[in-house]
This record gives sequence, structure tokens and C-alpha cells, in this order.
Amino acid sequence: MLIALMFVILLALMLINVPIAVALAVAGVMGLLATEGVSSLVTVALDMYDGSTKFSLIAIPMFVLAGAIMNATGITVRLINFVSALIGFVRGGLAMVNVGVSLFFAEISGSAVADVAAMGSIMIPEMKKRGYSKEFAAAITSSSASLAIIIPPSIPMILYAVSAGTSVEQLFVAGVVPGLLGAAGLMGVAAMFARRYNLPVEQAFNMPRVKETFIEALPTFALPVIILGGIFGGWVTATEAAGLAVLASIVVGAWYREVDLRQLKSAMLDGGMQTAVVMLLVAASVLMGGFLTRAQVPQQLAADLLAFTDNKYVILAILNVFFLVIGFFLHSAAAIILVVPIVIPLIQGAGIDPVHFGLVVTLNLAIGQQTPPVASVLITSCSIARANVWEVSKVNIWFVAVLLTVLMMCTYIPSIPMFLVEYFYR
Repeated sequence: MLIALMFVILLALMLINVPIAVALAVAGVMGLLATEGVSSLVTVALDMYDGSTKFSLIAIPMFVLAGAIMNATGITVRLINFVSALIGFVRGGLAMVNVGVSLFFAEISGSAVADVAAMGSIMIPEMKKRGYSKEFAAAITSSSASLAIIIPPSIPMILYAVSAGTSVEQLFVAGVVPGLLGAAGLMGVAAMFARRYNLPVEQAFNMPRVKETFIEALPTFALPVIILGGIFGGWVTATEAAGLAVLASIVVGAWYREVDLRQLKSAMLDGGMQTAVVMLLVAASVLMGGFLTRAQVPQQLAADLLAFTDNKYVILAILNVFFLVIGFFLHSAAAIILVVPIVIPLIQGAGIDPVHFGLVVTLNLAIGQQTPPVASVLITSCSIARANVWEVSKVNIWFVAVLLTVLMMCTYIPSIPMFLVEYFYR
């Protein structure tokens, strides 16, 4: 009864626009007061501080800062020029350039919102100028930006690893193949639209232009090599790779000698606020998580569901539906922090690999970023394009179908995300 009352209070606070972190903390404190009395609140501040200062979480502001430096030093523009020269000759090539650049940017920022804000401000106006509809431009930019939480490094993966007590590095490795599959699928849908609506060809293929843009962007390619090479090679942890990403971004930016200080300041402030929101959620979740654990809620949920079925694929199907629904209403960070600690005992009891499940959760939340009413990435893209969310969603459904297909493949063919993990770590 107390659990139900707490979740009603939590939902009511969220419905009146109380920040999720505050609502979580209030519900957690009320639960502790009801079950353990005032004495249980003595260590609340220390518990919240300890929960939000774990070493793995340091990677979050680092990756956000690396993305900000990329945007302010001309790195992003050079990536766009190279990818445009490489694949811009096909019909609808600018849409594919959009996906390709997001793929590169995802390897540094780890944040879909940062990706869509950075890429969208450049790509959407250019696509509209070339004759693409604003709805299509917003849809492809939004969906391709969600590759940022599938391709390593990924901020939601870091949060999942901390919540589930699993390896961040192995999660990063598991995201590589699904991210590439998602990019290929998005390009395929873009090609379909290009044929149907006779979208423009940007330019004829020009090998000298490819070479020129490649040489110009060459220092930029050091960034994913440093991040992914260091992690895959076992030389650095994810947090250390984040620090290297910042350092490498500064060095590459200094090489280009193009620093927009105003843009850098704005991006750093936005990144700081984004990180603060995540850290507040993490700190507040410590209170709720502590109460739920003492009340044995996760263990009871696991026992009840395992009594219903012990087939791990049925359990994964149930959890897929659950996370897809959760994604309609919660941001990815909030969904992970609220739900993952509750379902981990179930995952362990069913014999599901926590790294595999982490990839499944991440894909679900990538889809949630594209589905209203919350749809943080889609709404950001629509704001840049000045397009109606529901009109964009009619186009975006084709791109969401690609992400759903990748989700089903990774859920029921575990070797797709896991074979690189097995190769490098097991």
C-alpha cells in the first residue's frame, strides 16, 4: 500500500511540473519517514552526495565538453565537408550526409540532444535551402542524432552501467554494431524518400575534392581513434577516454585556429546545465533506490514475474514494451535511474546478460527520444526547423521503424551486439 501511495505522489508531482529529481527526492524521503522514522534522514545528504560522485559519472560532463569544443573550433564543419564530398553525389545525398556526420559526432559527444543541437543548426537550414521539406529535414536530423546514445561513447550507457553495476567499456563495445546497422537503415530510408520525391543531387563525385576535404579533416579523425581505440584496446577506462577526448578536441581545435568563444561559452553553459540535471537525478534516485531495496520491491517483482515465466525472451519482450511506454513520458536519464535498479534482480534471475540488456534499454530509450509527448530530441529538431511536431512525426515514423527493427534484432539475436564484447573481453 505504501509503495502504491509513493508512486501516486511521484506521478502527481510530475504532472504539476515539479522537476523529476525533486519529485523523486520527495517521494524517497516520505518513504523513509514512513518506514524508518526521522532518524533515517540523518545521512540523506551524504548518501545523495556519494551516489552522484561515482568515478564513472565524471565521463558525462567530459564528453559534453568535448562536443562543445568540436562545435566551436570548426571541427564539425570539416566533418560535414568531408562526408558531403564522399557521399553527396547520390540522390538525396544531403540527407545521407546528415546521418554520416551524426555517426562521427556521436563518437565524441555521447548525447543525442547535443548532437541534434549541433548538427541541426547547420544541416536543417542547408537542407531546406536545397529543396528538402522542413518536416523531412527535421525527421532525419532527429533520428540520426539518436545514434549518439547507441554508438559509443553514450551518456545513457554510463548511467545504466552505474545503476546496474556493470562494465561501461563492455556496453560501449556492444553499441558499435547496432549503431552502424541503425545508420545504414536510416540511409536506406533516406534513399527511398530521395527516389520517391526526386530529391536533389548535391554535386558530381570529385576525387580531388574528396582528397582535399579528407586531408583538411584528417586531424579530426584522431578523436574517435583515441576514444574507441583506447577503450577497445583496454588502455583506458571510459572516464579516462572522456578526459582524452577533451584534450584531443582542444589540440585539434588549436590546430585549426578557429575558436568561436561565444559559441563555446554557450555550449559549455548548456552542457553544464544538462550535466547538473543528470546529477540531480542520480542523487535523488539514491533515496528512492535505498527505500525500494529495503522494502524488497525489486526482489518481489523478480519473483512474481519469474513465477509467471522463466523464458528470458518472453521477459525481454515484456520489458521492451515497458521501456517503450516509459520512453513516451520520461527522458532517458530519468527512465534509467527510475527503472533499471528495480528490474536488475529480474534480469539476473532470468539469466540475461546485463550488458546485452543494457544495449536493449539504450535502444528503447533512443526510440523514446523520437516519440511524443516528451520526445526531447524530436522537439529540439522541430524547434530548429520551425516545423510542427505531429507533421514531422508522420515522416519520422519511417526512421523510427528502422530503430525498432534494430531493437528487435539486438533483443532476439544477442550475438549482434555481443560478439565484439565476447571477442575483446571474454
